[in-house]
Amino acid sequence: MKLIYLFLILLAGHVASAQDTLTLTLPQADSLFLQRNLLALAGRFQIEASQAYIQQARLWDNPNLSGEFNLYNSPDRKFFDIGGNGQKAFALQQTIVLAGKRSKRVALAIENVRLTEFQFADLLRSLKFTLRSRFYTLFFLQNTLAMYRQQEDRLVEIIAAFDRQFNKNNVSLRELVRLKALRFQINNDQLELELQLTEAQRDLRNLLQTPAVLKPLVPPLQAGQLVRQSSQPPTVDEAIALALDNRPDVRGAESIVKQSDLNYSLQKSLAVPDMRLGGLFDQNGSYIPRYTALTVAIDLPLLNKNQGNIRAARALSEYNRVLQRNKRLEVENEVRAALQKIQKVNEAFQGIDPQFVDQFFELNQSIFRQFEKRNVSLVEFVDFFQSYLDNTRQLNRIRAERINAFQELNYSVGVDLMK
Repeated sequence: MKLIYLFLILLAGHVASAQDTLTLTLPQADSLFLQRNLLALAGRFQIEASQAYIQQARLWDNPNLSGEFNLYNSPDRKFFDIGGNGQKAFALQQTIVLAGKRSKRVALAIENVRLTEFQFADLLRSLKFTLRSRFYTLFFLQNTLAMYRQQEDRLVEIIAAFDRQFNKNNVSLRELVRLKALRFQINNDQLELELQLTEAQRDLRNLLQTPAVLKPLVPPLQAGQLVRQSSQPPTVDEAIALALDNRPDVRGAESIVKQSDLNYSLQKSLAVPDMRLGGLFDQNGSYIPRYTALTVAIDLPLLNKNQGNIRAARALSEYNRVLQRNKRLEVENEVRAALQKIQKVNEAFQGIDPQFVDQFFELNQSIFRQFEKRNVSLVEFVDFFQSYLDNTRQLNRIRAERINAFQELNYSVGVDLMK
């Protein structure tokens, strides 16, 4: 029975540990993001709210019903004399909206829904870019740290061996201290990497709304080459055309201009007063008993012709047109910068010998073996050890920068061109 309890405790601890780490691919991260991210979920409620305004804009004004009742009949000395010989009157009025105001309000509400959808799509675009950037940054940071820890483990073994030899007076204190100083330097470098990893973990957890330790899983092809060999960046003109057609912030700027034009048209129509049409029944208060009449009322546009709002709407429309042109220029420059960045990182990446990584790893293993046999001096070993760590770290950094450059191109264009 005790063995069973012990087994269950160990199994529970294993399950809890497994639950603390979440291993996922990029498509899985994208899917989890859409399911859990609170900002993405909140954006859908904004769209739903804006759609409700369309329904509200389509509604007619409520009719107005008023009544008049006799309070006190002084000749007959009666309160509330509203019977057959008393007095009461009723009036019913309905506002008739003129100059197409109602249809213009509906059109403005519809365009506002489109703008809300574009804003939501732009939010998702920005969050997805951050998600993918942090995903690959985290992956290569974890790879670099794993390499550092592997090298540190081997260095610890060597230091332990040197400690034993130092106690036997076979090695000098200078050699032993130099190796310990090297380990101290590695620990500092690891601390810097771990702080970067902690920040990337934090950002990715916030995006995926999870407390788990995230472990990105990247296929070997992407980890080494980062993009498919057939993937070629588009030309500048092609990329700009795609961005202007697909980016939600560009289409949102166009929607804002359209809203401004619709509002300007609406403000001009508001200068035309609405008509109030109704009926009146007066029991005994008119020149004949049971008087009925048709009522028509309209404001006279003599003093207030909505001049200020019309002028403001016209100026705002021109202002938004200028912002739209500025947005298009910003997008064009963003696309150019993204393509230039890809060109630069590609040049740097292609300058690396394909056999360099494997050859450097094999040489690293050989240096360790030769140093243990004392065929390599301490100075040569330390110099190569530091060079190996620095080069591996820089290689992972340029890999991360390269794949993030392609993700930035996707972000600046608004579609996934490079996968």
